[in-house]
Amino acid sequence: MPLYHMKEIWTPLKLINIKFFKSDKAGGYIKIGKNPRKRIAFFKGQLG
Repeated sequence: MPLYHMKEIWTPLKLINIKFFKSDKAGGYIKIGKNPRKRIAFFKGQLG
């Protein structure tokens, strides 16, 4: 699996351990609790 540089996006959901990440090459990811990140297809290209 390739390595991507990811930036965490702050949202109020972070307070309940739901985190969003963005990557320039692969789009967006979500992480819930201690589970691994999962890709979110609709994030691609929408984040600054």
